[in-house]
Amino acid sequence: MTMPAVDLDAVTIIDGVVALCGLIGAVFLAMAVRWRKRRHPLVGGFQSISALAFFLAAAVVGLIGSGLLGYQRLVFEQPAAELTFHLVADQDFNADITYPDGSHQQFELRGDEWQVDARVLKWTGFANLVGFNAAYRLERISGRYRDIQDERTLPRTVHLLHPPDRVDTWNITRRYQRWLPGIDALYGSATFLPMADDARFEIKVTQSGLIARPLNEPGRDAVAGWQ
Repeated sequence: MTMPAVDLDAVTIIDGVVALCGLIGAVFLAMAVRWRKRRHPLVGGFQSISALAFFLAAAVVGLIGSGLLGYQRLVFEQPAAELTFHLVADQDFNADITYPDGSHQQFELRGDEWQVDARVLKWTGFANLVGFNAAYRLERISGRYRDIQDERTLPRTVHLLHPPDRVDTWNITRRYQRWLPGIDALYGSATFLPMADDARFEIKVTQSGLIARPLNEPGRDAVAGWQ
């Protein structure tokens, strides 16, 4: 399944920042070579350090930008997925997930309830003005047992909802958040509801996290009888 990417404006801005940092780095590198030829090692050394700093900045921005391609743009409350459950055996369900782009995934879930987790990345007001909207990515789906003893002893099921990251943007931004301008907050969000045969639910994402609602009668009955 291919997840929708962040908006093209943000990608264009990231590409522009990478190009600008690379260009400035190249200019400093050329100046460093020039000053070294003139036998001014101190000035040349300063220019070399400046060039390295801009090249590193270009690399960091490029890595973060490539990782953001796996996140979806979040403007207002919007659909993230629909889930339908089919009972296989007691506390054993097949879960069908349909995404807004029409793609599907299927998983087996054990338990009485389902849970979906997501990561949300929010930008400051200035970053929003230049084209960066809050972004989210659904991370995993898992089965939950209503009884805590079952949760401790019975088989657990959990599945990734996206391919493994080549570049872990989440950890990069979390680790270096204080030095990365424009990032307001990074947080996880989760929602869970009961599973039932033929029950269908929708998941939506808001600026404050995930919400889930039943879409058909079996889903509403499951939620109404939920304890």
